[in-house]
Amino acid sequence: MTSPNRLVLWDIDLTLVELRGLGMHWYRRALATATGTELVHEPPTAGRTERWISTEILTAHGLPADDASVRRLFAALTEAVEADLDVLPVRGRALPGAVEALDALARRADVVQGLVTGNLVEIAKHKLGAFGLDRRLDLAIGGYGAESLVRADLVAAAVEAATTRHTDGFAADAVIVFGDSPHDITAARHHGAVAVGVATGHSSAAELRAAGADVVLADLADTAAVLEILV
Repeated sequence: MTSPNRLVLWDIDLTLVELRGLGMHWYRRALATATGTELVHEPPTAGRTERWISTEILTAHGLPADDASVRRLFAALTEAVEADLDVLPVRGRALPGAVEALDALARRADVVQGLVTGNLVEIAKHKLGAFGLDRRLDLAIGGYGAESLVRADLVAAAVEAATTRHTDGFAADAVIVFGDSPHDITAARHHGAVAVGVATGHSSAAELRAAGADVVLADLADTAAVLEILV
């Protein structure tokens, strides 16, 4: 049996799925639940980790942003998402080609697929599960947004998890990171991974190239183009 020697790490929001407008809705409810405070500062979220976003929100509202406070906000945020599970498939969608790309890579014995996402692990599961994408990835291989303010740390965490599960390990240039924001690209490049920009988010193809993307795709609709990156 062929041992996997390629590690593909996916961002979720605006790379695999689109759930526009729900993120700040959930943070608004979570901040009120956790602190009794009305959300008035909405930080940018693209490519940021949940720890980064939560820390900024708490600080901007004059609230403590220590680890315990951040984790209380995480818990309330998870509750807000879980209250809206029936809304996810109605308000959101899997982006064109996402299912086909994941399926095509899942059929390859030389490939392992995981996540590098700013989402909390529980929220990542819900977002992917709403569209049946969770079954196509190894969610134990992931860098998740509770872990660090720094997205590059999430890449390191995902590679470490993959190496633990697949003891031969993965060369840096055998790690391929797909994401829609410059933060995704710079995090991948920090570790010497192949950075693939997917221009389905708020950043243009030109912005993703300027951030250092090795490859830029308009979207994931061309499965052959996705597979060609791994040649």
